[in-house]
Amino acid sequence: MSAPNALFSETILLLGGAVVAAPIFKKLGLGTVLGYLAAGIVIGPIFHGITDGEQILDVAELGVVFLLFIIGLELKPSRLWQMRRDIFGLGTAQVVLTGLALTALAWFSQVLDWRGSIVAGFGLALSSTAFAMQILEGDGDVNTKYGQRSFSMLLFQDLAIVPLLALITVLDGGKGSNAPFTDFAVAVGAVAAMIVMGRYLLTPLFQIIARTGAREAMIAAALFVVMGSASLMQLAGLSMAMGAFLSGVMLAESSYRHELEADIEPFRGVLLAIFFIAVGLSLELDVLVDNALFIIIAVPIVMAVKAIIIYGLCRISGSPHNDAIRIAFLLPQGGEFGFVLFTTAGVSGLMSTSTASLLVAIVTLSMALTPIGAALSKRLLNDDQREELDEDFEGAGADVLMVGFSRFGQIAAQILLAGGRSVTVIDFSADRIRQASSFGFRIYFGDGARKDVLRSAGIDRAKIVLVCTQKKEITDKVVELVQADYPHTRLYVRSYDRIHSIELRNKGVDYELRETLESGLLFGRRTLEALGVSEVNAYEIGEDIRKRDEARLVLQVSEGLQAGRDMLFSRPVRPEPLVKPKRAADPFEDDPLAGTADAVEDA
Repeated sequence: MSAPNALFSETILLLGGAVVAAPIFKKLGLGTVLGYLAAGIVIGPIFHGITDGEQILDVAELGVVFLLFIIGLELKPSRLWQMRRDIFGLGTAQVVLTGLALTALAWFSQVLDWRGSIVAGFGLALSSTAFAMQILEGDGDVNTKYGQRSFSMLLFQDLAIVPLLALITVLDGGKGSNAPFTDFAVAVGAVAAMIVMGRYLLTPLFQIIARTGAREAMIAAALFVVMGSASLMQLAGLSMAMGAFLSGVMLAESSYRHELEADIEPFRGVLLAIFFIAVGLSLELDVLVDNALFIIIAVPIVMAVKAIIIYGLCRISGSPHNDAIRIAFLLPQGGEFGFVLFTTAGVSGLMSTSTASLLVAIVTLSMALTPIGAALSKRLLNDDQREELDEDFEGAGADVLMVGFSRFGQIAAQILLAGGRSVTVIDFSADRIRQASSFGFRIYFGDGARKDVLRSAGIDRAKIVLVCTQKKEITDKVVELVQADYPHTRLYVRSYDRIHSIELRNKGVDYELRETLESGLLFGRRTLEALGVSEVNAYEIGEDIRKRDEARLVLQVSEGLQAGRDMLFSRPVRPEPLVKPKRAADPFEDDPLAGTADAVEDA
């Protein structure tokens, strides 16, 4: 089979395995992650459909990269600064204490010497960011207190890969090409460069692309930023995931955050699924069989030691019992960076390649057991409600989600903000976003007619969606999308004209309003006052017209556009034209008010 055909068939196998396994395991309550692992084991080690699992794993690691980018988008620098104690305090304690405990166990097992034991102990102390975050995301717990603490420890573990790789250089007698301090300096320089580029280059880049309206260019730019930042960090000796995370954090306060998240999400989901399948593909059943007794003893011991230490640290640092249990059962597995450490140690001679393969097998098996452990942890929880973290995304996930920030929406937003309500606003006009930002407004770039953008903007948590778009067809598209996928969300809609108001009422929106109605009523009242009518009488006349208009709308919804014509104030006399028209006038079929300011599109 030619190489392209082989690649094509392997892709079909991977996607087919994901399609079959994920729904089955989700239905059984075991989680999609375990389903992907099982699919990989069946495709690879059992039926040998794909034999090169490590190569696929290298590509599929982009799923972890995209995952960390999306997490970074949800963490503003200020929020990250608030988490510094958990990152550098709790994270440091977890890595050091767990690493020392597992180093002692490795030494007493007499499989490794003291140098290899240190590498094995600290390598096993790291947890899997991909597995843990996927479980948190699947349960909707990323923004809970225990979810944030778990992420803090995982983030420090990603940072710890640099000194741990430098430690291997020290332990093997300095055979590496660079001194440890040089490696550290390069890593710090790369992080500083990322922060500078993220602060001064990324947002202007997306502003320029958004102004062109080229949708595919926006997606390409998002992929370029994620993969470029990941590659930069990898060249500096840091993890690719760390680079993607930093670029996400730099864009967390950008108006384009929701659009970027929606663009990256499909790639993240597919590649992350392939990553878990690739882990299953890479499982060496021969190593498991040959060392079955050792692995059966080692895996639960490693996981138990990590869980006990993590539980104790969380309790000491103030976590309640339930949160400590959740974290302990979420992070007992080995991590992806353990693969890197063990492989590097094997190449440098700190341990044999067979021992490195054995440690990789232990890490992989511990990953496979993590979803089961996370599910079993619920039996050890006290019967109390979980405590959620307050969102701090400046409106994202607020009670009110506004789609479109036209003049109509700007006025409505002023009322809501003055009433103390937070509002998430999304708009697809780069110029409007830039202009609004100059006045201090906080709006996000995104197409409100896309489900993924609405989901990223927090529609799942919104109580009311305000559709304030200018064009009738876009308004209808948003309304239909929300009604189809979020039927319990209330819809308040700006209508295009009277006919559009009738159509919206027939669709069952909770409230609709023509922009020109209130302004026209006020304009007429002020004109009457200028002609000598008292303010009270002018107001009463305006209210009478408002009631008549509403009564006509109710009739027109049920009986058609011509209903309620008798409620109109009009002059029935039509003067004859002085010149005979060249063509006959069209029969009067529309509403008498159609074609007036009520039907004029907002500029």
